[in-house]
Order: sequence, then C-alpha cells, then structure tokens
Amino acid sequence: MSKVRILCSGLVLTVLALFALSVGSAAAKTSLDQTLFTARTQIWQAIASGQAGSATAAIMDNGVLVYAEGFGMADRARSIPVKKDTLFNIGSISKMHCATAIMLLVDDGKLKLDKPVSAYLPEFTMADERYRDITVRMLLNHASGLPGTVVPFGAGYEVSNRYPGYVLETLAQSQLKHRPGEMAPYCNDGFTLAEMVVARVSGKSYLDFVSERILQPLALYQSGPSVGQRREKDNAAIAHFYDVTGREEPPEALAFLGAGGLSGTAEDLCKFADSFAAGGRHILSSQSWAEMLKPQLSEFAVKLREPGIQFGLGWDVAAVPFGDPGIRVYGKSGGTSNYSSMLYTVPDKRISVAVMFTGERGPATGIAESVLAAYLLEKGYIKKEEKAVEPPLAAEPIPAELAAYAGEYSSGGSLVRIKVDLPGKNVKLFKVENGTETLLSSAIYNNGYFHSAEGLHYFATVDGRQVWVSRSGLFGDNVACEKLEPVVRPQTLRVAVRDKQWLWRNAQASEGNGISGAYVVTSGLIESLPGYIDFAGPKRVETPISAGPAIHTMRDLTELALVEKSDDTWVWLSGMLYMPAESARVLSGATAEIRIAQEGYNEWLRLAENAILSFRLPDRSRLIVFGSTGAVLYDSVSDKGEVYVPAGSFIEVAGSPGIVVEVKAAYP
Repeated sequence: MSKVRILCSGLVLTVLALFALSVGSAAAKTSLDQTLFTARTQIWQAIASGQAGSATAAIMDNGVLVYAEGFGMADRARSIPVKKDTLFNIGSISKMHCATAIMLLVDDGKLKLDKPVSAYLPEFTMADERYRDITVRMLLNHASGLPGTVVPFGAGYEVSNRYPGYVLETLAQSQLKHRPGEMAPYCNDGFTLAEMVVARVSGKSYLDFVSERILQPLALYQSGPSVGQRREKDNAAIAHFYDVTGREEPPEALAFLGAGGLSGTAEDLCKFADSFAAGGRHILSSQSWAEMLKPQLSEFAVKLREPGIQFGLGWDVAAVPFGDPGIRVYGKSGGTSNYSSMLYTVPDKRISVAVMFTGERGPATGIAESVLAAYLLEKGYIKKEEKAVEPPLAAEPIPAELAAYAGEYSSGGSLVRIKVDLPGKNVKLFKVENGTETLLSSAIYNNGYFHSAEGLHYFATVDGRQVWVSRSGLFGDNVACEKLEPVVRPQTLRVAVRDKQWLWRNAQASEGNGISGAYVVTSGLIESLPGYIDFAGPKRVETPISAGPAIHTMRDLTELALVEKSDDTWVWLSGMLYMPAESARVLSGATAEIRIAQEGYNEWLRLAENAILSFRLPDRSRLIVFGSTGAVLYDSVSDKGEVYVPAGSFIEVAGSPGIVVEVKAAYP
C-alpha cells in the first residue's frame, strides 16, 4: 500500500482555486476539512513529484456526490484543466463491470457460475486437459490457473478486433500454471474469457450488453470504451497522457474490454460502487448481489499467516476490516500503461471513494485509502489512531533454520536472489539481470517477521513451495517471489540462450509505449541452477524445444517454445514471437528500404556503425529506434526529423503488409 507524506503550501492552495470543485448537500452535515486537505495535498504531491501528470477524485455518501475535483491539465496544448467530468481509463476496475455482466446473465437464467467455461465457449481449449475444470466463477475470482495476460493486439493507440481470437489461439497452445481452484494469482485473461462468455450467452456485443444492462440503468453516462476508442466529440473531455519529457502520446486504446478496457469519471465509479450498497440502485437480484460481495479465498491463501488477497467476484479486496472491526471495505484497483485508478466502497455505510491519475505510477491506491480514512474519521465511523513515537527496531538473531530459504527465486518477470545473513541479522534481496546483482531490499528480523522500508515479510513453505511473503495492508499476505528448486535431470534448449538478444516480430504499429521494454529481450542461463533459463523471467526447460514457468504462485507467467521459420529458429513466448537479433539485416550504404511482407510481421535493421538517420514513412506505419540494450532512442509517434544513432542499435518498422519505409543514413 502506498504511503505518501502530506505536503501543503500556499502555492498549492492558490492553484487549487483554478480547478473544479463539486460539494453536495451532505457536506453541510459533515465537515470535509480534513478529507479535502488529505485529498488535495497528497494528489498534488504525486503530481509535483512526477509520479503523475493529472488526477481526479470523488466521494459519494448515501447516493449524494459530496466531493469531486480535478487536478492538473487534461490538455496542455489547449490549456484545458481536468474537471469532474474528464475521462480517464479505469483499467482493471473494468473487471467489476464484467463480473456484474456475468451475474446479470445468472439472474436471467442463462448461465451458471459453477459450470465449466467450455460449456459456453466450446472453442476455448488448452494444451493442458485440466482446462475443462475451469468454471465461470474461477474466471472472476482469479482461481482459473490461466497463465496471465496475452499481450499482442491488446493495448496501444488503436483497438484490434483480432484480440479475442488471438487469446483463444494462444491459450490453445498453453499450459495451466496450477490446478483450477488451487490458488488465485491475479489473471487478466480470465476476464477476457468472461467477456467472450457474456457476448456468446447474451447474443450481443460485450459493449452493447454492458451499456444496456449496466451503464444506462445506473446512469453512468460518462462511462464507455477506452479513451482511445471515444468518438471525436469526446476528445475534449479526455485526460491526455504526457510522458516524463512532456511529450503527449495518442489516446490509449484497449482491446481487453472485460479485463481493463473501459473509461469513465471518478463520479461514475462511485455511482457504480453505490449499486452494491443496501440503499443503492440495484440491477442485480439479491442473491447475485450477495454473491458478488462474498469473499472468495483460494485453498492456498488460507495457508498463509494472514489470508492473501481476499478476492470477491471482480473485487481485489472484499469485506476487509478498515480501522474498526465493524467497517468492512471493498476495493478494486486499475492500472494501464498510461493511467492508474482506485475505487473503495463501504456498502454498509454507503460511502465510496475514487481516485484516478494519468501515469501508471500514480499512487491511486494509497491516496484513495487515505481519503477514505479521513472521511470515515470525520463522519465518526472510525477513531483516530494515535501512534506513539518508538525507537527503531533492534535486529534479533535470525533462526538458523531460515538459512535454508536462501537461493534463487522468481517474482514472475525477474530473477531474484535472496541472501540470509545470520551473523548480520538481515536478509537482502537482489534482482539478477545478465549476471549482475542489484539490491532491491534489505530487512532485519524482529519478533517473527522481517522488517524493511516496504513493510513486513516472512518465509513460508506452503504445499512444498518455499516463498517470500509480503504483507500489504488491506491486501493481506501475498507471495512476492517463489524459490526455484534444483532440477534432478536438467534439460537444455537446443538453441543457445546465454547472453543472447531477441527481437519482437509480431508487434503492431499501434503498440503503446508502455510495452517498449518487450521489443529487445536478452536471454541467459541461471548458472547456479542447471535446467533453468532466464527469458522474460525464469523458466524451467522441459524439452529441447520448450520451457515452462519456473513457479506457480505469481501472475502473468509465460512459457516458451521454439518455432522454425525458414532457415531460422524463433521463440514463441505465450503469443509473442521473437527472432535472434543477429538475424536482423545490417544497415549498409546511404539508403535502405524496409518492406512489410504479406504475413505482416514487423521488420528490423541493425547498425554496424554510428549514423545520423532520417526516415520517410507512409501513413499508418511506425518506426522505433532502440539502443543496443533496448532503450528507445526515437519513436515516430512523437519524434520528428533526424536522429543520431550509435553502432549496435536497432531500427524497428511496423505497418500494414506491403508498405515500404525508407531509411537514409549519413556516417559522421
């Protein structure tokens, strides 16, 4: 949970007068002074520190909007400030709409929660026969065992209608990461399948069903598809995203509607949450309404010291105590490449809080929690906690048996090395990349837990798996990384992967910049553990042509298979295709043409010497220049003119089949 220090200045208070503020009639009965102070100071600090570009926040009490405010500029070029009706992508809060859509179909008698998904989507298959045990409920509470998130065609500056079919195609080649129902690592693809179920069972497009059965009945008039899919007349209402250099990116479009593809306002989020309060406007039957509010703990979660994330159907946290045992809070977060958001609601008190930012690092979760706490305090529902000043914790001796937990771990996308220093009374976590260690965290042992700047942690063995667990406020105890166990009979891939670069070959011209790190990937061996490789995260080699997830408990795991392409061997990585970097054509001479072939794969050049480059691009094409390590040096989405490019860099071109991009090079 984010913790942000309160900052207030005369300048901040002066600037606040420029922004829209809406206060409802309930404000006359309840002082909002501390709530407004909390919201404004923490949101402005996030913006001033560069964590976010703009923001919006709202509070609803007993069906009345008591506070709504915008912060920063929605459109810098036209000097349009964020207002309470400015549109933000809500990311994974869209999962709540998807879960509600499923429950509406349950109410219609057209669907059963505990019936297999394949009964409604017979075209859904997997290489792992256990997929037949995945129920509709498991899609909504993350217990399906699906690997995570299929990336191609999912997000960027245009929406591709290929996404649902590509998800099915990718899953047909995939294994489950655990038995359905066993555990519940967060999973986007479950909600993409749920979206397909809604469309199939209802006989309508997903957006039409959500609009007719959820948005219109609840008067969510500002809610709809992602900002990149909005009609031209809505553009003025969009909170545009600007990168750290101040450059504006095209509006973000999201194809995974059920998993995270909607947009809206903070007010609409609060109105939606209000439909789960007893006095709110209900669109679900009492049985379905109660089912959505019921905590859904997995078999694995209850074996931790405190239950892990207490998912509901769609909720990230369900019925979790907040400040007082009698206050039970529900929450759902949302994050995309360009936006972050958080929605909290207390159904019993009919109070909801929403905070939204432009920028994926916007601390929406922590600030929304602080605002909710301030409002509940001012309403008299919770008591202020007075924390005494205490001296720093003293490090105690680490029990000797915990030394066995030292070793290599996976956090899903990264290799982590944990060192247990018994004499030093501390544990250190290092990220390991290309053989280099970078310190991530250090913790001392005291009273049964390891304490770091980030919070509480402990080692545990659950169902034979050794894990490092972190405690995160309302989100409970959750696995931060899982230990990689030695392989008895290690296998090796039939292609070299040690310190080898790979280039993404099925990227689209409209890919969002948030995925730029996926274009150039370096693979390696895990020297201390034969049988494992590191390719976009640690993987266990299963056969000479395949490698699967090294762990089971984390989100967004990928698997790998070798694919023969002409005279080359590519890598299939859960739907993403990679070719060896050395296979890219070398740029030579003063001019080169790059043509997109009929199959539509993006093309690559590599530079053998320093050059000053200029480009001629046709419409609906894109060119990105990457440095030798994968850093973006130039992107035609936002950059124009010439660019100096050092030797060892790569040029990537994407677009429709048949287009030709001309590259001109001058060699200094």
